[in-house]
Amino acid sequence: QVQLVESGGGLVQAGDSLRLSCTASGRTFSSYAMGWFRQDPGKEREFVARISRTGATTYYADSVKGRFTISRDAAWNTVDLQMNSLKPEDTAVYYCAADVNVASGANYYSTSRYDYWGQGTQVTVSS
Repeated sequence: QVQLVESGGGLVQAGDSLRLSCTASGRTFSSYAMGWFRQDPGKEREFVARISRTGATTYYADSVKGRFTISRDAAWNTVDLQMNSLKPEDTAVYYCAADVNVASGANYYSTSRYDYWGQGTQVTVSS
């Protein structure tokens, strides 16, 4: 079991920055990869970023590449999402997720790849 708790959401203006944090507990933190997703009401949950177990490899959605940075800190069991140059279209509930099943055949950007999810944190970007 893995428990995930997100924090750091809020209301900002376009062009501002925001940093989300996800604190994990329950299993050895370095044993699983982590991802961030987001979801607007009425839309499907979409991939934002992923970081490998060691932090050596990262992936980003094209829509956030160059603006968002995912990182992890094994000392604190946290995965952060630094979001710069925010746009109104970044408005969504953001979720962190843990990929603990190394045998999963699902793509890294698919929600089915991830086994545990946080409760989400709201990010609202005004124009």
